Amino acid sequence: MLIDILISKVRVKVIELFLGVPGKSYHVREIVRRVEEEINAVRRELARLEKTGMLASEWRANRRYYSVKGDYIFYTELLSIVNKSVGLGGTIIANRAKLGKIKYAMLSSSFVKGKPYTQNEVDLFVVGTIVLPELGAIIREEEARREREINFTPMTEEEFAFRKNRRDPFIMSILAKPRVMLLGDEEEMVQL
Repeated sequence: MLIDILISKVRVKVIELFLGVPGKSYHVREIVRRVEEEINAVRRELARLEKTGMLASEWRANRRYYSVKGDYIFYTELLSIVNKSVGLGGTIIANRAKLGKIKYAMLSSSFVKGKPYTQNEVDLFVVGTIVLPELGAIIREEEARREREINFTPMTEEEFAFRKNRRDPFIMSILAKPRVMLLGDEEEMVQL
Protein backbone atom coordinates (compact mmCIF):
# COMPACT_ATOMS: atom_id res chain seq x y z
CA MET A 1 0.00 0.00 0.00
CA LEU A 2 2.84 2.45 0.78
CA ILE A 3 4.37 1.80 -2.64
CA ASP A 4 1.11 3.06 -4.18
CA ILE A 5 1.71 6.41 -2.51
CA LEU A 6 5.43 7.19 -2.75
CA ILE A 7 6.85 5.72 -5.96
CA SER A 8 6.46 8.56 -8.48
CA LYS A 9 7.99 12.05 -8.70
CA VAL A 10 4.67 13.42 -9.96
CA ARG A 11 2.81 11.70 -7.11
CA VAL A 12 5.17 13.25 -4.56
CA LYS A 13 4.54 16.72 -6.05
CA VAL A 14 0.76 16.15 -5.95
CA ILE A 15 0.92 14.95 -2.32
CA GLU A 16 3.05 17.97 -1.37
CA LEU A 17 0.51 20.28 -3.02
CA PHE A 18 -2.47 18.81 -1.18
CA LEU A 19 -0.79 18.38 2.21
CA GLY A 20 1.21 21.62 2.06
CA VAL A 21 -2.03 23.53 2.61
CA PRO A 22 -4.68 20.95 3.59
CA GLY A 23 -8.33 21.75 3.17
CA LYS A 24 -8.00 23.31 -0.27
CA SER A 25 -9.59 21.86 -3.37
CA TYR A 26 -7.95 22.09 -6.77
CA HIS A 27 -9.20 21.39 -10.28
CA VAL A 28 -7.02 19.37 -12.67
CA ARG A 29 -5.62 22.30 -14.70
CA GLU A 30 -4.67 24.17 -11.53
CA ILE A 31 -2.87 21.09 -10.20
CA VAL A 32 -0.99 20.76 -13.50
CA ARG A 33 0.11 24.42 -13.27
CA ARG A 34 1.21 24.14 -9.65
CA VAL A 35 3.17 20.88 -9.95
CA GLU A 36 4.54 21.77 -13.40
CA GLU A 37 4.04 18.30 -14.90
CA GLU A 38 2.23 16.87 -17.93
CA ILE A 39 -1.55 16.69 -17.65
CA ASN A 40 -1.75 12.94 -18.40
CA ALA A 41 0.82 12.14 -15.69
CA VAL A 42 -1.10 14.28 -13.20
CA ARG A 43 -4.44 12.68 -14.12
CA ARG A 44 -2.91 9.22 -13.70
CA GLU A 45 -1.60 10.10 -10.22
CA LEU A 46 -4.87 11.73 -9.17
CA ALA A 47 -6.74 8.57 -10.16
CA ARG A 48 -4.27 6.40 -8.24
CA LEU A 49 -4.45 8.60 -5.11
CA GLU A 50 -8.23 8.64 -5.29
CA LYS A 51 -8.26 4.83 -5.58
CA THR A 52 -6.07 4.51 -2.43
CA GLY A 53 -8.56 6.66 -0.53
CA MET A 54 -6.24 9.63 -0.01
CA LEU A 55 -8.09 12.02 -2.34
CA ALA A 56 -11.75 12.65 -2.98
CA SER A 57 -13.15 14.30 -6.08
CA GLU A 58 -16.35 16.09 -6.97
CA TRP A 59 -17.73 17.80 -10.04
CA ARG A 60 -18.53 21.50 -9.84
CA ALA A 61 -20.03 22.93 -13.00
CA ASN A 62 -17.87 21.26 -15.66
CA ARG A 63 -14.68 20.93 -13.58
CA ARG A 64 -13.51 18.07 -11.41
CA TYR A 65 -12.08 19.21 -8.08
CA TYR A 66 -9.84 17.11 -5.84
CA SER A 67 -9.18 17.42 -2.12
CA VAL A 68 -7.36 15.37 0.48
CA LYS A 69 -9.48 13.21 2.80
CA GLY A 70 -8.86 13.93 6.49
CA ASP A 71 -9.86 10.39 7.44
CA TYR A 72 -7.22 8.78 5.21
CA ILE A 73 -5.32 6.15 7.22
CA PHE A 74 -1.87 7.77 6.70
CA TYR A 75 -3.12 11.38 6.74
CA THR A 76 -1.41 12.47 9.98
CA GLU A 77 1.90 10.78 9.16
CA LEU A 78 2.05 12.15 5.62
CA LEU A 79 1.05 15.59 6.88
CA SER A 80 3.99 15.52 9.28
CA ILE A 81 6.42 14.34 6.59
CA VAL A 82 5.27 16.93 4.07
CA ASN A 83 5.40 19.78 6.60
CA LYS A 84 9.01 18.85 7.39
CA SER A 85 10.00 18.94 3.73
CA VAL A 86 8.04 21.86 2.19
CA GLY A 87 6.44 25.08 3.34
CA LEU A 88 7.34 26.75 6.63
CA GLY A 89 8.69 23.61 8.30
CA GLY A 90 10.84 22.61 5.34
CA THR A 91 12.23 26.13 5.02
CA ILE A 92 13.12 26.30 8.73
CA ILE A 93 14.86 22.92 8.58
CA ALA A 94 16.73 23.84 5.38
CA ASN A 95 17.84 27.21 6.80
CA ARG A 96 18.50 26.23 10.42
CA ALA A 97 22.16 27.33 10.21
CA LYS A 98 21.12 30.86 9.11
CA LEU A 99 18.46 31.04 11.83
CA GLY A 100 20.91 30.74 14.72
CA LYS A 101 21.21 28.00 17.32
CA ILE A 102 17.76 26.41 17.54
CA LYS A 103 17.13 23.95 20.38
CA TYR A 104 13.47 23.27 19.55
CA ALA A 105 11.18 24.21 16.69
CA MET A 106 7.61 22.99 16.33
CA LEU A 107 4.47 23.68 14.35
CA SER A 108 1.05 23.39 15.96
CA SER A 109 -1.17 20.59 14.71
CA SER A 110 -3.94 23.05 13.82
CA PHE A 111 -1.52 25.05 11.60
CA VAL A 112 -0.28 21.88 9.89
CA LYS A 113 -3.88 20.79 9.24
CA GLY A 114 -4.67 24.16 7.66
CA LYS A 115 -7.22 25.27 10.26
CA PRO A 116 -8.13 28.98 10.33
CA TYR A 117 -5.95 31.40 12.27
CA THR A 118 -6.89 32.05 15.90
CA GLN A 119 -5.19 34.60 18.15
CA ASN A 120 -4.91 32.13 21.03
CA GLU A 121 -2.97 29.51 19.04
CA VAL A 122 0.79 29.60 18.47
CA ASP A 123 1.45 28.27 14.96
CA LEU A 124 5.25 28.17 15.29
CA PHE A 125 7.25 27.93 18.52
CA VAL A 126 11.03 28.27 18.37
CA VAL A 127 13.44 28.01 21.30
CA GLY A 128 17.10 29.00 21.12
CA THR A 129 19.33 31.86 20.04
CA ILE A 130 17.40 32.98 16.97
CA VAL A 131 18.26 35.45 14.21
CA LEU A 132 14.89 37.20 14.17
CA PRO A 133 15.25 39.06 10.82
CA GLU A 134 15.92 35.72 9.05
CA LEU A 135 12.99 34.03 10.79
CA GLY A 136 10.74 37.02 10.05
CA ALA A 137 11.58 36.87 6.33
CA ILE A 138 10.73 33.15 6.20
CA ILE A 139 7.45 33.74 8.01
CA ARG A 140 6.42 36.65 5.75
CA GLU A 141 7.03 34.46 2.70
CA GLU A 142 4.89 31.66 4.14
CA GLU A 143 2.14 34.11 5.15
CA ALA A 144 1.96 35.29 1.53
CA ARG A 145 1.85 31.68 0.27
CA ARG A 146 -0.87 30.62 2.72
CA GLU A 147 -2.71 33.94 2.58
CA ARG A 148 -3.03 34.02 6.35
CA GLU A 149 -1.21 35.43 9.35
CA ILE A 150 1.21 33.13 11.19
CA ASN A 151 1.38 33.51 14.95
CA PHE A 152 4.91 32.63 16.09
CA THR A 153 6.78 32.82 19.37
CA PRO A 154 10.58 32.86 19.58
CA MET A 155 12.10 32.30 23.01
CA THR A 156 15.57 31.87 24.51
CA GLU A 157 16.47 28.56 26.15
CA GLU A 158 16.80 30.29 29.53
CA GLU A 159 13.36 31.91 29.33
CA PHE A 160 11.78 28.66 28.16
CA ALA A 161 13.37 26.66 31.02
CA PHE A 162 12.36 29.30 33.58
CA ARG A 163 8.77 29.52 32.36
CA LYS A 164 8.45 25.74 32.01
CA ASN A 165 9.72 25.19 35.58
CA ARG A 166 7.24 27.79 36.84
CA ARG A 167 4.48 26.02 34.89
CA ASP A 168 3.64 29.23 33.05
CA PRO A 169 0.11 28.86 31.59
CA PHE A 170 1.24 30.06 28.14
CA ILE A 171 4.05 27.46 27.94
CA MET A 172 1.86 24.72 29.41
CA SER A 173 -0.82 25.39 26.76
CA ILE A 174 1.80 25.07 23.99
CA LEU A 175 3.19 21.84 25.45
CA ALA A 176 -0.26 20.32 25.99
CA LYS A 177 -1.39 20.64 22.37
CA PRO A 178 -0.55 18.29 19.49
CA ARG A 179 2.46 19.37 17.42
CA VAL A 180 4.83 18.49 14.63
CA MET A 181 8.42 18.72 15.85
CA LEU A 182 10.78 20.21 13.28
CA LEU A 183 13.97 20.36 15.33
CA GLY A 184 14.93 19.04 18.76
CA ASP A 185 13.83 16.20 21.01
CA GLU A 186 10.10 16.32 21.71
CA GLU A 187 10.31 14.22 24.88
CA GLU A 188 13.01 16.48 26.30
CA MET A 189 11.00 19.59 25.40
CA VAL A 190 7.81 18.51 27.19
CA GLN A 191 9.52 16.90 30.19
CA LEU A 192 8.79 18.76 33.42
